[in-house]
Amino acid sequence: MSGELIVACPMNPFTKFLRQWSADDDFDAFVACWDRLERLTIQVYREKVTVEGAEPEFAEVWPWLREQYGRWQPTLEHFWRQTTAAGAPTQTDPFLLLLEKQSAVAIPGDWRAMQHLPAAREALNQYITTRHPR
Repeated sequence: MSGELIVACPMNPFTKFLRQWSADDDFDAFVACWDRLERLTIQVYREKVTVEGAEPEFAEVWPWLREQYGRWQPTLEHFWRQTTAAGAPTQTDPFLLLLEKQSAVAIPGDWRAMQHLPAAREALNQYITTRHPR
């Protein structure tokens, strides 16, 4: 897969609100793809989408995110380490919890990954507000 990915999912509304003051296309693409994986994870976990139904989108977005995350990992680590997950300080990279999965079949029943999704979202939003203050 090339470095380009067609993004067909709307951005998280609050993140979109924060992003209106910046023009970092590379980070926008990362966030948009993360939004797709986050949405897909929640839908599969809540059984709104079957694993089989989720697999094509997972197979599209997951490799791109895995390829791109290395670029953002050191920066985002600073922010996710300031978050909480499951009521305690976040100790595990919440992005890698999803990016280490090899397919959508690993999502059902993974409560730990679900508990870390808010930490990932908070890290993204904190990075945006720090880098692009209003």
